[in-house]
Amino acid sequence: MSKVIAISNQKGGTAKTTTAITLGHALAEKGKKVLLIDFDPQSSLTISFGIDVLCLEKTIYNVLVENGVETPIKDVLIHTAIENVDLAPANIDLSSAEIELLHEFSRESTLKHAIKGIKGNYDFIIIDCPPTLGLLTTNALTAADGVIIPIQCDYLAMRGAGLLTKTIRKVQKKLNPDLKITGILVTMHDTRTIHSKDVLNEIKSTFGNLVFNSVIKYSVKAKEAPVSGETVLSYDTSSEIAHAYRMLAEEILNHEQ
Repeated sequence: MSKVIAISNQKGGTAKTTTAITLGHALAEKGKKVLLIDFDPQSSLTISFGIDVLCLEKTIYNVLVENGVETPIKDVLIHTAIENVDLAPANIDLSSAEIELLHEFSRESTLKHAIKGIKGNYDFIIIDCPPTLGLLTTNALTAADGVIIPIQCDYLAMRGAGLLTKTIRKVQKKLNPDLKITGILVTMHDTRTIHSKDVLNEIKSTFGNLVFNSVIKYSVKAKEAPVSGETVLSYDTSSEIAHAYRMLAEEILNHEQ
């Protein structure tokens, strides 16, 4: 049974895309078949694979606005250079999807219906959400079994996570009662600063057992890897951040058992 995980935080710059692509790679290293869905009009996930978004004829946008009929999701999938990892790409067209879906029946469940026919082909489907709490994010949460919330080790970023948890509760109540918070992932932790250490302790105090043991430290390597069309697991395979994401994959696999 495939597990669908949304990576979501309405604040930008929390390492959502880095987490989606690196976690996907780490799960694939463990023999899992993974589909990554780029659900952000900024297309950072697609660009991270070295794909020219201007040359894409069909993307996840077409799947959404055509209700998976004219363009089923299988027709937009790209086999990536990472073994066992496929990608449903995005481009700027996705930014108009929320408006086009506004008057559609069951608009919040469009993605859920779109992936229904391919779920059996993958062990994990990971959705890289946009930094908003709009209809795209609602679609992702409605389609997901769980949500990972990356929180940058910053006081304001931590405070903003409360808005997302409220949205998750609304989705649980009205659209997807089976949705769970898979975990809170602390990212961009800078061990050199007292502020970062204090925020890490506050996150653990606030969210308790929901916080993953894996902590993603601030890393220049994570920023350099997409320039080469790689993930940090291949770009700097023995680095601390690569180790942390492999440990995160282990935690998620243990969580799903």
